[in-house]
Amino acid sequence: MFPPRWLTPFIVIAAAFVLATADADARPLGGFSAGSRGMRTYSAPPSTATAPGAAPIQRSMTQPSNAAPIGQTTPSSGLFAGRGLFGGLAGGFLGAGLLGLLFGYGFFGGMAGFASIIGLLLQVVLVVIVARLIFVWWRRRNMTAAPSYATAYPATGHSFAGLRGMSNNASATASEPLAIATSDYGAFERLLGDIQGAFSTEDLSTLRTMVTPEMLSYFSEQLADNASRGLINRVTDVKLLQGDLAEAWREGHTDYVTVAMKFALKDSMVERASRRTVEGGERTEVTELWTFMRASGGNWLLSAIQQTLH
Repeated sequence: MFPPRWLTPFIVIAAAFVLATADADARPLGGFSAGSRGMRTYSAPPSTATAPGAAPIQRSMTQPSNAAPIGQTTPSSGLFAGRGLFGGLAGGFLGAGLLGLLFGYGFFGGMAGFASIIGLLLQVVLVVIVARLIFVWWRRRNMTAAPSYATAYPATGHSFAGLRGMSNNASATASEPLAIATSDYGAFERLLGDIQGAFSTEDLSTLRTMVTPEMLSYFSEQLADNASRGLINRVTDVKLLQGDLAEAWREGHTDYVTVAMKFALKDSMVERASRRTVEGGERTEVTELWTFMRASGGNWLLSAIQQTLH
């Protein structure tokens, strides 16, 4: 027996949610993008050969620069935002149409008193809105693209290839470009393995020396969640396969660099009591963008991890 028509939208939404979350990886922040990239936290890093696109930061302690103060409402804009006659009517039409769809009468079935021409006009308006959103996304994507400063480095023992010696992003006008030395890339590769190793052994004291306090809080939450389920996330045999520089910049006395890295590892969930592997264990390849920061003259610390767009 099929479910009632009014229940179908909820089933579709639930199925989509399950599919979206079932693929999440268990490694540190696997499948999730979090952390801070200074003033560029909410701007996409430039594309690289290793990572053509980066997922936006989903969780960060850095607030957007254009956020409205608490208690103050940001004025709305857009087609339905006005409080005039058209805004009210359009909002009412859309609400009635959605109710009609929800209860199985079709998108315009819940607007029995309105002429069919109103429905046609509303469809046209919706198409215009979608087209406008696509255009804005496309324009922002092109604006964040940075010019290439790719220069090849001689063999240095690490797996970064086609590195950029200096990177700048015109979208962040208050920052300046930063030169990255060959020794820095070796530090990034070491941090990749050391952070994964400390996470695997649940060594928060060691993690504290390699990541920012914000990232340490995210790792701590993930480890606590594993412990509550009686599991340990083992991440072993980490090897960098390919890497390149997305961008590097300085904000005041703080340096930032975002690096795209493709690496292989064994990621498994182990039962804490029996040490039995209950999930994973196979060798897999992962591509992520890691952002590091340092105070002038200090050591690099991991400040953000971003997933790539597929």
